[in-house]
Amino acid sequence: MDDIMEKESREDQSWYSWLRTLVCVVLATVLVFTLVVRIVRVERQSMRETLQNGDILLTVNRHLAGELKAGDIVVIKKEYFEDGKPIVKRIIATEGQTVDIDFDAGVVYVDGQALEEDYIREPTYLDEGLEFPITVPEGCLFLLGDNRNNSMDSRYPDLGPVDVRCVIGKAVVLVFPGKTAETGKRDFGRIGGL
Repeated sequence: MDDIMEKESREDQSWYSWLRTLVCVVLATVLVFTLVVRIVRVERQSMRETLQNGDILLTVNRHLAGELKAGDIVVIKKEYFEDGKPIVKRIIATEGQTVDIDFDAGVVYVDGQALEEDYIREPTYLDEGLEFPITVPEGCLFLLGDNRNNSMDSRYPDLGPVDVRCVIGKAVVLVFPGKTAETGKRDFGRIGGL
């Protein structure tokens, strides 16, 4: 009888231990994916060729990402823009810098210097209504998509320069590729750092 009760007690402790471990793992996972990193899915083609529609990105929380600088790919969210969905764009300029765009030549200038943009799909020909040149206000970023002529970005007066507080995080790793626009297939060789 004592053996049976001892066995039941060990089984109860085993289940309790397993349940406690499961709860701790779930809580730790929730905390990590809430406070440290997030998984974000790229929607649309605005970052093509760098990112494809359907790509899954790992982003580091803005507060942990360090200083945001030109060239970084960030995820932002503004309630009144794109129905409040997170959008992915590249930082072109930070506070105090002046951005100008020659839409005839398709060239973007920051502080008078033409950007070398080997990551873009095509030059920037579409003027979306913002008046240039523009000096990026304090605490803001100027963002453009890499697929400039198919991107709603800081050229649109509805978005304009984006307050840093709207940045959810900095994209650091492509975790799972979406299907490429050209082939309709996933290129797993693209997985890795951005």
